[in-house]
Amino acid sequence: MSAPGTQPAVAVDPRLIQDAPGIKGAWQGFLRRLSQGELGSLPVIIGLCAIWLTFYIANDRFLSAVNLTNLMLQITAMGTISAGIVLVLLLGDIDLSVGAVSGLSAAVMALLNVKMGWGPVPALLAGLATGAAIGAFHGTWMTRFRVPPFVVTLAGLLGWQGAQLYVLGNTGTVNLNDPVIIGLAGTFFGPAIAWMVVALIVVVHVATVFVERRRREVAGLPLVPLRSTVVRMVFTHGALIAAVAIFVQDRGLPLAALIFGGVVLLLELLIRCTRFGRHTFAVGGNAEAARRAGIRVDRIRVAIFTLASTMAAAGGILAASRLLAVNQSSGSGDVLLNAIAAAVIGGTSLFGGRGSAWSALLGALVIGSISNGMDLLALSSSVKFMVTGAVLLVAASIDALSRRGRQAAGRA
Repeated sequence: MSAPGTQPAVAVDPRLIQDAPGIKGAWQGFLRRLSQGELGSLPVIIGLCAIWLTFYIANDRFLSAVNLTNLMLQITAMGTISAGIVLVLLLGDIDLSVGAVSGLSAAVMALLNVKMGWGPVPALLAGLATGAAIGAFHGTWMTRFRVPPFVVTLAGLLGWQGAQLYVLGNTGTVNLNDPVIIGLAGTFFGPAIAWMVVALIVVVHVATVFVERRRREVAGLPLVPLRSTVVRMVFTHGALIAAVAIFVQDRGLPLAALIFGGVVLLLELLIRCTRFGRHTFAVGGNAEAARRAGIRVDRIRVAIFTLASTMAAAGGILAASRLLAVNQSSGSGDVLLNAIAAAVIGGTSLFGGRGSAWSALLGALVIGSISNGMDLLALSSSVKFMVTGAVLLVAASIDALSRRGRQAAGRA
């Protein structure tokens, strides 16, 4: 209890604490955030830089424009699926069906386009609708019958794989030849369009950030330190400009990368700048407290699983476009494991309530870089799996230690 005449202590989000001015203040702020597990994406970025440097020393072709463009094309499908997994992890749940959903949705799209003569746009929309319907079914079943998400999506993993085999029929493979569909992974934009896209993204991002700050200021809410905001924007925009400069040295800006980046950006705006996003974080932090606060927890869960399966469908369609076919192995293998690993490695907490859509991009880059670099070095798949598993274990351990640090800081 507080002493008579004094105000009770109010907990302050450590991310909103202003650092002291100067280099010393920045260093002290860094040490504080390190002790409290509030470093955000910094460990992932450092790890990614270390991976790139290692592979570049081993093979200087790794950082060539051609290889980095190929790397981005390789991760777009997995990253799009992982973006949906991020949303599910924010609730503290898991979705084991995304791989099977991606394969089935791609199979539906291919069947309608190739064998039934549907146009490319209706076929693509039908594939996305298939994923959305499956996600809505999963979410409704969980909330109505109180079956754990692990069990419902595990059943989906098995059942939707069977549905995919049924849709593909005896041939087991449907080859794609529609220019619109295969153009999703085969279209590249020249420098003029690429730099126009960069300018548009930068303007929209800056405007969104400062509009959100203004809204919080008007509402009397605490603000993230301006210096931290500006530093993040500088690094983000610098990375974007560097990436596009690399792309235009090769074939141009890939449409698939633009789709993936757009998905990540839209989901980040959804969870950061909307009431739905705030409710999602609240449910992931403490579902019972969110329910007592008037948040419709069941509706949030249904919506999140619908979005996650829609992202899985989009990822499956991108994968089919790149491979020019859908077959019985589409969505199987390590698709599910890599999508979950990318979300966790990228910094989304397994315990719910903490994460970012950017985690999908960073995590996919880490996993894709490991795979791509080892392929350049002609290393076996066994080594690739072991290294990826070790990276995932380290990321999950950092998450657990950060959570423990935050709890200790909250008790202090």
